[in-house]
Amino acid sequence: MKILAIDTATEACSAALYIDGVITEQYQLAPREHTKLILKMIEALLDQSDIELLALDALAFGCGPGSFTGVRIATGVIQGLAFASDLPVLPVSTLAAIAQQAYDDHQHQYVLSAIDARMEEMYWACYHLGDNGLMKLAGEEKVSSAQKVKLAVDLSTSWSGAGSAWESYSEQLNAVLGIQVKAIYPDYLPHASSIVKLAVDDFQQGKAVEASQALPIYLRNDVAKKKASQ
Repeated sequence: MKILAIDTATEACSAALYIDGVITEQYQLAPREHTKLILKMIEALLDQSDIELLALDALAFGCGPGSFTGVRIATGVIQGLAFASDLPVLPVSTLAAIAQQAYDDHQHQYVLSAIDARMEEMYWACYHLGDNGLMKLAGEEKVSSAQKVKLAVDLSTSWSGAGSAWESYSEQLNAVLGIQVKAIYPDYLPHASSIVKLAVDDFQQGKAVEASQALPIYLRNDVAKKKASQ
C-alpha cells in the first residue's frame, strides 16, 4: 500500500509517504509559509522514494480542526492532486493525529488532544487506544472554552494531554481536570506521519472518498449551525 499525506492545519507544515509499512516524512515549523513549502515537501518525498504520484493508492490530509487558512490550504492542495491523478482521498482529524503521536511516543492510551482555537476557545477531543494500536475517538470533537472541557471518565481515570491548548490555557485546564491528567505535551502539533498511519487503517476500512468529497472540518461552523437550528 502506498499513501501520501499532508498537514498544514497549524504552524507546522508536513508531508509523509507510506510505502508498504515504511513511513518517511518532511516536517517544518513554518507559520505563514505553508503554501511555499508543502508542494516542495511532496516532490522531495516522491523523488526520494523514486515513485510517481499516479503509482499511489490514495492521498490523505489533516482535515482539521485547526487554522482556517491552514486547513483550506491542505484541502485545496490534496483536492488538486486527487483530481489530477484520479486518486481517492482520506480526510484525517488533526486532533486524532496528535493523540496518535502521544501514544506512539509515550504509550499513553488515553489522550485529550487540544489545539488553541483563539478567541479564548480550544478545539478538543478525547481518544483511547483501540485493539489495532490506533487511537479512537471517544465522544465528539468540540470547540469550547477550557472551562467546559470534560474527560471521557467512563474509559479511564488516568489521562495525558497533548496539543497547543495545553500551553495557552494551562491554568484553566488544570483547574477543571485536576490530577486526572498525569502527563502533558503542550508542544505537540499534528504530524503527517501520524495522519498517514491513521489513513492506512481508514483505507483498509473503505473510508476513502472522491476528491470532491474531501472536505475540511470547521467546528465553529458546526456550532453555529446547531445554534441556528435551535
